[in-house]
Amino acid sequence: MGEVVKLAEDYKLSSDGLLLGLDLSGNPFTTNVKEILPLLSKARNSGLKLALHLAEIKDRSEESLMLLQVPPDRIGHGTFIHPSSGGNKEMEDLVTRLKIPLECCLTSNLIGRTVKSYSDHHFKYWLDKNHPVVLCTDDKGVFSTTLSEEYKIAAETFNLSRDDIWGLTTDSLDCIFADDSTKSQLKAMWQSWKREC
Repeated sequence: MGEVVKLAEDYKLSSDGLLLGLDLSGNPFTTNVKEILPLLSKARNSGLKLALHLAEIKDRSEESLMLLQVPPDRIGHGTFIHPSSGGNKEMEDLVTRLKIPLECCLTSNLIGRTVKSYSDHHFKYWLDKNHPVVLCTDDKGVFSTTLSEEYKIAAETFNLSRDDIWGLTTDSLDCIFADDSTKSQLKAMWQSWKREC
């Protein structure tokens, strides 16, 4: 992992804005977070953005709290953060206070059996709290889904209107690893497309 962080730091400096961050994922049953925390902090301190998969499975609150201390710029999954899903109040409060966006992967979590059904997915919990959530596929090839399909599932499952979906896609632009100018340009494109539809 140290080599990856070093490479990322080097490429961030030499890539003219092409490399902006790191995404940490892997087998949530075997990760030893204590060993990589200093490397994640080093990456963050060098200006790299971090997307960290955490609270992906039950009974990993201690590990997830350690990762939240870094803190990440986005959370992959976060299925078991809030108390009613098996997380705890400390994690929920930290995520809420820092407004760390959650990458919600509806189909991935259903196939991976971390949720019983789409309607049980934590996406709606965070959406109702007006917390930043971004719909993702997790891995399009592995889970045989597309981002369009994930939005369709969310709309049908949670009775989201067309305006709700546009709002979600527009709000997700605030969560990307890009500068404010790029985000503004993308939002202008989104508004243009919305008028055309």
